[in-house]
Amino acid sequence: MSEAALVGGSGDDGATELLGIGPAAREVGVSVRSLRYYEEMALLTPSGRTTGGNRLYAPDDLARVRRIRELQQLLGFNLDEVREVLGHEDRLARVRHDWQAASADEDRLRLLDEAREAYLKLRDQVEAKIKRLDSFRDELDAKIARGDRLRESLPT
Repeated sequence: MSEAALVGGSGDDGATELLGIGPAAREVGVSVRSLRYYEEMALLTPSGRTTGGNRLYAPDDLARVRRIRELQQLLGFNLDEVREVLGHEDRLARVRHDWQAASADEDRLRLLDEAREAYLKLRDQVEAKIKRLDSFRDELDAKIARGDRLRESLPT
């Protein structure tokens, strides 16, 4: 089987292209090893497998890898932190889905509470990261100030 396969999904002709691990890795700018590692870390599950067991990735899988990289690069989260953020985001996606299916006000109130709890946990995680970054910045500022004082104490 080729690295790209057509299977049932969305689109005008009812098909979505699934990419093999090599093309998928190139598409999102990571190594094949990274994709395998993300799967090992329970951050990513390929949408399919070939009959030979090779991983196949759908567009949603690639979007998830891009999100993983964004959380690592933009926010400086390690993979354990990324897993936690993705868990909250997955929970929020389920809440959105359930909200659309809900018709009773009490169900919608419960879903709003659940979403609020997930958003608060995400916010707490971001706040903790900000505090660590602030602390690191303060350490750097102190070292810069110490260096400046030493410079000023030297004869010119």
